[in-house]
Amino acid sequence: MQIREIAEEDAALAGEMIAALLQELTGGEVFDPAPLAKTAAELLRSEDVTGFAALDGSEAGAPIGLVMLNQCAAIYAGGRFGEVTELYVLPEYRSQGVAARLIEACAALGRTRGWQRLEVGAPDQPAWQRTLAFYQHQGFQETGPRLRLLL
Repeated sequence: MQIREIAEEDAALAGEMIAALLQELTGGEVFDPAPLAKTAAELLRSEDVTGFAALDGSEAGAPIGLVMLNQCAAIYAGGRFGEVTELYVLPEYRSQGVAARLIEACAALGRTRGWQRLEVGAPDQPAWQRTLAFYQHQGFQETGPRLRLLL
């Protein structure tokens, strides 16, 4: 397996993976990857958004996972920090260390940027208890629920 940083030209990959993630999170709703890819291309041009792809060990290097990471800032966090916004691994590659390697890539980037923390919003509990357990196994600690206001 190889982990590599993605760029704007990888936006279609990001769109496909995030469409699959959203379909899983919503219980089967189908998402068009094209608008997601368009948004990914725009965001990947920013220095505040980074993505990493996990590629299988084949010669072609087929994508098997993706993580997207934002640079944020907050006083409580001591300045800039990273927020994992999307993490997806193809079902047949789960429990094989792919997601852990993607989180390791995020942590390594954070250390080079001087961040003191990574944060992530886990999906609804208890339905996604396995996801929460994964993040806790990676060293994340619960800090409370995340809320949103749609504008």
